[in-house]
Amino acid sequence: MGINGIGATGYQAAGYTTKRTQQSAAGKSFAEQVSNAASAKPHTSIVYMKTDDMLYSGGNGTGLSFYIKYAEGSTEDDPTVIAKGVDENGNEFEQTIHINKINPRNASLVEMTALESYMGVDKNGGLTSLPPETGMMGLHDRTNFMDMFQKQISDMKLLSQKKAAAYYQYSMQAYWDFMNKK
Repeated sequence: MGINGIGATGYQAAGYTTKRTQQSAAGKSFAEQVSNAASAKPHTSIVYMKTDDMLYSGGNGTGLSFYIKYAEGSTEDDPTVIAKGVDENGNEFEQTIHINKINPRNASLVEMTALESYMGVDKNGGLTSLPPETGMMGLHDRTNFMDMFQKQISDMKLLSQKKAAAYYQYSMQAYWDFMNKK
């Protein structure tokens, strides 16, 4: 198990536990879904408690959970981090990420979280500056985050959520600035 990892049935924080089952409800009656949910094995998750030497500790709704620390040998010219955790299937992983090589137009959630943490992008009181769709990304999923931001901004404008649109515009601009510095 990873450093500061806590194995738990369901999710555990401050004494609260909830159980989650992995299940597809497509084509099943309500009674079948209830029966299957009652007999399904709970998903086991690991939660990493943030320590002073971590840039980030967290995860998303898929069960992906990880922390990020500076790698030994990281320099100002080549900032490098190590991401360790468990993927959405409960398999442990470790990745070395060179910050300057991250491309927000084709990145994983772990890479973008590393970039967000390294840059210190304002999270506006939330858990992340990234669009909500990242909540369902797995470890190996890659996407164009700039397109995600543009869609989120468009959606917020459509819903007359001007402050939210402005916040995502700010966040997107931070990543554009990063790409333009390369």
